[in-house]
Amino acid sequence: MKPTESRKRYNDYPAYFKELFGERVQKLSIDGGFTCPNRDGKKGTGGCTFCNNESFNPGYCRAVSGISRQIGEGRAFFARKYIGQKYLAYFQAYSNTYAPLEELRQKYEEALDCPDVVGLVIATRPDAVTDDVLDYIAGLSRRCYVCVEYGVESANDEVLRTVNRGHTFAEAEEAIRKTAERGIRIGAHLIFGLPGESRESMLEGAVRLCDLPIQVLKLHQLQIVRGTAMAEQYLRHPEVFRLYSYEEYLDFVVDVIGHIRPDVYLERFVNQSPEEYLIAPKWGIKNYEFVARRDCVREESGRGGGIGGKVKGKKLKVEGLGKMKEGKRKKMKKIK
Repeated sequence: MKPTESRKRYNDYPAYFKELFGERVQKLSIDGGFTCPNRDGKKGTGGCTFCNNESFNPGYCRAVSGISRQIGEGRAFFARKYIGQKYLAYFQAYSNTYAPLEELRQKYEEALDCPDVVGLVIATRPDAVTDDVLDYIAGLSRRCYVCVEYGVESANDEVLRTVNRGHTFAEAEEAIRKTAERGIRIGAHLIFGLPGESRESMLEGAVRLCDLPIQVLKLHQLQIVRGTAMAEQYLRHPEVFRLYSYEEYLDFVVDVIGHIRPDVYLERFVNQSPEEYLIAPKWGIKNYEFVARRDCVREESGRGGGIGGKVKGKKLKVEGLGKMKEGKRKKMKKIK
């Protein structure tokens, strides 16, 4: 995967898609009717304390509707906005590899049989994939575009325990390496601002994650949404939470871009839950608006990237950087 040519000082994922497919490609969210091992009792119950799938599922995205109908309704919605585009079926809700292989096969193939669908994005957890499922996905990836998107959320095991993830960062490392060995594209997801995280630990975690063989990184700020265990915790003990202002988060993301591997594609930086779900923080900004402002900040400040920069005056200590190839190190610039 070669970086796209861009005036931006990072690899822009939408531009990569346009270069790869020759046209605009839209992800269509699908609810495949799956669950998670920290919901069904295998590793716990209640799910992640921050998670309410209703807060990010589109209105058409309902498992009871079936795969083909969801895709059809999604295509109809986006056809009103964009003419002549292709789609990636995005299995988004819960853990979309957490089922018997035959069930996964049926649902993935049904999605690929829909008109204008050119590939799959499969969101899942690091502890919800098996070797036989990865082998099957590897075969699919030789037929069409496929990306497995792992919700890593944090590289801090104590933080992962606090939010009831039910897996460790070591499990994420293992899953990512097994997936990469099969030649499958990999995305990874981090949440910034989880209880117990510091600015330094979040930045270190982003670097550790990008030192693994991922191609795509998705970021977003912690949001407290209604209908979650975290919302109840926040209302009882708001002092436990460190919710960043928009300006603080913007500055932090600029630092992250400067420190991570330069060939990683950045897909998203912020998320905005619907108003009826969102308790805090209420920034009222969409991802494209954040991107525009972030690019201005990077140009104004002249901050590039580089390992060994400083975070609020403290020397950043990052483990595992000895494994990074010298050629990649040279491409990174130091933070001024």
